[in-house]
Amino acid sequence: RRSSWQHCQGAYVTSKMSGDNVRSTGPVCGSDYSEAEVLPDSFPSAPAEPLPEFLLEPEDAFIVKNRPVQLRCRASPATQIYFKCNGEWVNQNDHVTRESLDQITGLVVREVDISVSRTQVEELFGLEDYWCQCVAWSSAGTTKSNRAYVRIAYLRKNFEQEPLGREVRLEQEVLLQCRPPEGMPAAEVDWLKNEDVIDPSQDSNFLITIDHDLIIKQARLSDTANYTCVARNVVAKRRSSTATLIVFVSGGWSSWTEWSECNAQCGRGWQRRTRSCTNPAPLNGGAFCEGPPFQRVTCTTLCPVDGGWTEWAKWSACGTECTHWRSRECQAPPPRNGGKHCSGSMMESKNCTEGLCARNKKIYIEHADHFPGMGVAVYAGLVGALLLCVILVLCVGVLAYRRRCRHLHGDITDSSSALTAAFHPGNYKPPRQDNPHPLHPSAPPDLTATAGAFRTPLFSLQHGVNDSPHKIPMTTSPLLDPLPSLKIKVYNSSTLSSLELPADMGSGNGEILSLKSVGTIGREREYHSHTLSREPGLSTSATLGNLGGRLTIPNTGVSLLVPPGTIPQGKFYEMYLIINKWDKTTLPSEGSQTVLSPVVSCGPSGMLLNRPVVLTLPHCAQLDTPTPDWTLTLKSQTHQGAWEEVLTVGEETLSSPCYLQLEEECCHVLMEQLGTYGLVGQSCPPQPACKRLQLALFAPRAPCLSLDYSLRIYCIHDTPHAFKEVLDLERSLGGVLLEDPKPLLFKDSYHNLRLSIHDIPHTHWRSKLLAKYQEIPFYHIWSGSQRPLHCTFSLERGSLAVSQLTCKICVRQVEGEGQIFQLHTDIQETLPPHSPLPAGGTCLPSSQVGPYAFRLPDSIRQKICASLDAPSARGCDWRLLARSLGFDRYLNYFATKPSPTGVLLDLWEACHQGDADLVSLATALEEMGKSEVLVVMTTDGEC
Repeated sequence: RRSSWQHCQGAYVTSKMSGDNVRSTGPVCGSDYSEAEVLPDSFPSAPAEPLPEFLLEPEDAFIVKNRPVQLRCRASPATQIYFKCNGEWVNQNDHVTRESLDQITGLVVREVDISVSRTQVEELFGLEDYWCQCVAWSSAGTTKSNRAYVRIAYLRKNFEQEPLGREVRLEQEVLLQCRPPEGMPAAEVDWLKNEDVIDPSQDSNFLITIDHDLIIKQARLSDTANYTCVARNVVAKRRSSTATLIVFVSGGWSSWTEWSECNAQCGRGWQRRTRSCTNPAPLNGGAFCEGPPFQRVTCTTLCPVDGGWTEWAKWSACGTECTHWRSRECQAPPPRNGGKHCSGSMMESKNCTEGLCARNKKIYIEHADHFPGMGVAVYAGLVGALLLCVILVLCVGVLAYRRRCRHLHGDITDSSSALTAAFHPGNYKPPRQDNPHPLHPSAPPDLTATAGAFRTPLFSLQHGVNDSPHKIPMTTSPLLDPLPSLKIKVYNSSTLSSLELPADMGSGNGEILSLKSVGTIGREREYHSHTLSREPGLSTSATLGNLGGRLTIPNTGVSLLVPPGTIPQGKFYEMYLIINKWDKTTLPSEGSQTVLSPVVSCGPSGMLLNRPVVLTLPHCAQLDTPTPDWTLTLKSQTHQGAWEEVLTVGEETLSSPCYLQLEEECCHVLMEQLGTYGLVGQSCPPQPACKRLQLALFAPRAPCLSLDYSLRIYCIHDTPHAFKEVLDLERSLGGVLLEDPKPLLFKDSYHNLRLSIHDIPHTHWRSKLLAKYQEIPFYHIWSGSQRPLHCTFSLERGSLAVSQLTCKICVRQVEGEGQIFQLHTDIQETLPPHSPLPAGGTCLPSSQVGPYAFRLPDSIRQKICASLDAPSARGCDWRLLARSLGFDRYLNYFATKPSPTGVLLDLWEACHQGDADLVSLATALEEMGKSEVLVVMTTDGEC
């Protein structure tokens, strides 16, 4: 079939159908169109239009004074776009709409602006702020933008707290407080020093806290200036009143000058010395030096005595020169005290021959002519004597050199000759019998076999200071067990000392001690390197990472809290916690100080910490008195073994590396440097301080098969660790605890502790104590250098049939407090082992890793920090939390941390590790009005 089409230009045909505009794109042709042609059922359609996407969303804005703000949004593709404010559509006439075409996508882009006035915002009632939202349409649907809040900006005129001027001494810490006026948005604060802005990054002596306070770490003379707090936001700028800071210097005396000469030349007079108030001189109103600027003392000057001649002595015999002599001395009197010396000559001569001098002179010349070689012989003798001396010196040097070379060679002897002659190197010391872990020489051993143990005491010689260490003492008793192939090599002091000890003697869990002996010519040097003792029950360790954890030594009250984020991400450390034994460490106390806590080492030392860890130490200081009786000091041990002061409680500054939180029975130390720490204290006058002690009564374990019976009373610190130490000691001795320990307050009064036993049934028992009582010296208890302290009462029963013992034991400090033990026991009755769990010694796992170590979940912790870290104008922030929890003794320590709330929560975790109590924290937050945080704790945690 032939179809004829005429090409025609396509046109758009629009028809009215059901009130809708229908758009048709079919071609319109002339009369040649054949009705026989059938059109296709459908034509290709354009792709579906996507949902609108906002290219620009409205942003929060502030109305400054009466100037309206403009809100703008842009979306594509969009057929319509409008604003909705506070749930109501904005009038279409208030919109300014612009339409454009995206050159890349070909989609329609619509942009709309509206204006919001101050009146519109003020007319809104309710708690919610004024907000607007943009809504865009396309054929696919609608899209809403984020809400933009419109607030009226303001800044109050009056500061809530203005800085106050003050006078401070040189190098003192200064705190200038500033609370800016309330405003919207919150005001930013700058500090001016003499109208110049302070930049802490340029001057590290200044620190601006998150509360807008200015801290001067150490006041300098250049810090004397006028300081102003400036608050500003988009509305206005406010200046506080100027605070004048004056840094004064109190005067100091210079050194005394030398004493002047006595003003009297003869007899009694005066001497004088002076000093000046110039070291330093008082500045800016500082106090002048106290005391006199001069001193005067009496002096006595001896009067001068001129010398006088004695009588002339007799004339001497006539000499070869035909003269004789006589002399006199200036001793009648001799010159004293600066007196003049005698004037004149001491000797007088005159001719003693009458015409014979010429003849005698001639005879002397004739005799000299007969012996022309006399002078040469004298000189030859002197030269010969000098040569002989040189030869003797050379001989002595050669002999000394040969002897030295002979000493440098080792003397190797086999076992048979060594054992037969029974010798041993003089510089060798046998291991102590009470030390199961002998020293291991670090030099390579030279023994070909393992030496045996000594069977008899070694005979030792008393070496003098100059004795050579290679001398060998002799003895007739055998020293070593026979070994067929033993070889001993003896070194002198110029070589390395080597000795191989049995392998079984070097094993064990005790203290590891290595010894290096490095010889030098003429003397011997020793270097000792120690590693910490990790005994069972006194140490714990765990591998910790970024999630943190907790190390606890059970039943001692000692623990280490490592908060999350302390260790850098991706790093792991083998951390340890060790209680040092008293007999293996030097105590941190000195003078009148007393040790109040165990000496604890935590490590590894020198590791990098991102935030403070919390070390918990039990102490025995009595702190419930209304007035402070203690001066408490935290000390740290250096690598050389010396103790140095870290901080004194109540005297903290910004340079203090730690913060110490005191409780009645323990203390918690926030620190960023691991090491060895201990707490010491001394009395703070006028009241004497008191230590909390425990009295523990022990007896032998039943049944008693001897007539002798002993009672031991220990006087120990009232800490879980000290009581555990005594229990372990008595368990090894076979003793049992008869009663629960009794407390005793021991006062710093220099009075001894007196113990006595009374009301013994003398018909069956007899006391071996000759005196009426026993005493433990005050210094032994107060210094804590001797542990454990105890007294023993030795008793004797009349027969083996006697089994009942009734008596009283009184323990009291002279002119102080005391305790009485009422003892009634059957010495044949077997008592169960008594190991009560002391207060503070709750049995916690020795190590907890990750989130299981913390009571507060990390999500709750982060929300509390986000809510309280930012400073609040009303003070309802981390500072109020610190006061509610009792951690507000020195707030500047927390203010310098990136998250003060996080450090407070770490300290709270350490203080409540045993009870796992969230009630105290919830109560503090409730008092602060932080209801939103309470809701989070109730939802995410267990309260």
